Amino acid sequence: MAANANRPALIALTALAPISWGSTYAVTTELLPADRPLFTGVMRALPAGLLLLALARVLPRGAWWGKAAVLGALNIGAFFPLLFLSAYRLPGGMAAVVGSVGPLFVAGLAALLLGDRPALRTLLTGIAAALGVSLVVLKAAGALDAVGVLAALAATASMSTGTVLTKRWGRPDGVGPLALTAWQLTAGGLLIVPVALLVEGAPPALDGRAVGGYLYLALANTAVAYWLWFRGIGRLSATQVTFLGPLSPLTAAVIGWAALGQSLTPVQVAGMVLAFGATVFGQLGPRGGRPAPADQSRRATRGHRAGGTRTPGAAHGRG
Repeated sequence: MAANANRPALIALTALAPISWGSTYAVTTELLPADRPLFTGVMRALPAGLLLLALARVLPRGAWWGKAAVLGALNIGAFFPLLFLSAYRLPGGMAAVVGSVGPLFVAGLAALLLGDRPALRTLLTGIAAALGVSLVVLKAAGALDAVGVLAALAATASMSTGTVLTKRWGRPDGVGPLALTAWQLTAGGLLIVPVALLVEGAPPALDGRAVGGYLYLALANTAVAYWLWFRGIGRLSATQVTFLGPLSPLTAAVIGWAALGQSLTPVQVAGMVLAFGATVFGQLGPRGGRPAPADQSRRATRGHRAGGTRTPGAAHGRG
């Protein structure tokens, strides 16, 4: 009963993550150095990961070193550079719209990896969400950049796979979402560093606007947002969580209209209503879904620390 009562609050807190990510496109194009997607990925992931690692003070152990590296690569190491590449090459709304197919990606992957057969309503809601977000950027369809579109598709596929694997693997017993987020951000950031140096060379000179933009991306947009996101994945179904994804392009469109002077046509407004309705409808399906392995493990072996090791003087990992 208490879990059901807290569910709307959990959904609302998890939704803050994609809402925050919707501001990424405006920050990238307005504040950050041009054509540095890899450096921007490093600056967004690594400082946030190291900060959360210092707070959690828990390191992976055993198989979780490999799992953390895989999740870090999918959710961060590949996703961030592809996301910023698409943001640099496409209009803000269009850079985000491809992410609206995320629920369909996740529904298919959840069927393969979690054994969760997607219901017809899930597929129809996913199509409605993608259609609604597409209508929001309909007027930009004639100016698409092929590389940008492919990067956005690849970013969506990477994040969708990472979301489902995060649900499949759960967390080690005694390790909270804060530590899991720290592992992924740190691993993903470290994976991007050598590629950024090889492809883009030395870091660019930063002015005050860029420093402020990177601080925002690292703290609010990444450290806090990803902690909320992975916390939500642990407590909601993977499909429920990913249906919050359309809030990101909708936020990007609203910011473009309110702050960047971009116009919204009646068709775009109708698309926003459709996409938002699909997002809400996506939360009204079966509750809970497949429990995370860590939840099962905690019920069976409460108090046994199976997968995390403390750094010297560490506190218990918490989310």
